[in-house]
Amino acid sequence: MPNTIDFKQVEKNARIRDLEIENEKFKQDHNEISKNELEKAMETLVKATGKELYIGTKKSPHSKVRFVQLIQDNWNYALEVGYFTDEEILFLMRIQRFLQFKSNCIVDDIHLRGAVPMTQTQIAERLGTSKPKVSRVLKQLQEKGIVVKAVGQEIEGNNVRTNAIFINPNIMFSGERDNIEVTLKALFMKSKRLLKNFPIALF
Repeated sequence: MPNTIDFKQVEKNARIRDLEIENEKFKQDHNEISKNELEKAMETLVKATGKELYIGTKKSPHSKVRFVQLIQDNWNYALEVGYFTDEEILFLMRIQRFLQFKSNCIVDDIHLRGAVPMTQTQIAERLGTSKPKVSRVLKQLQEKGIVVKAVGQEIEGNNVRTNAIFINPNIMFSGERDNIEVTLKALFMKSKRLLKNFPIALF
């Protein structure tokens, strides 16, 4: 008689394995304390206090430190194939200090919650160069899928609108690479085809 597969048993075994893997990961993330041990400890605390409790972690003193991550594999590829000119590389290295946390927008002050996107004139002033040079480099980077300009607010008393300038997080990102905002992803969706040969795609 041919062997028959008990799919219910196979599914049950798979669930057990998944649970074991999940529990092991939980222990690794919580200093070898199992989920069961943590739940029992919480139950004891609830009984002792008579109140509902939740677990929180103290905010790190480094949480306000601003940083930019370079996507090294993509940089390595870009430099190996000559994707950037020396001028473009220098511009990106100098501009990264102005990237707003999470938005990856070039702003006037990265420490202000209400930071304002910098104009090309302001960027030129901060970098100690000319506006035509900044405009030229930005245009080159835009054509390569590294920069996107989004129309911003209208300047008061003027019909001109400011442009917010964003840098592609697949090259450098001010924030956690696993938590890129949907809006930022949407801005660079059309750029994906330009960077299709790059080894890393964060979205």
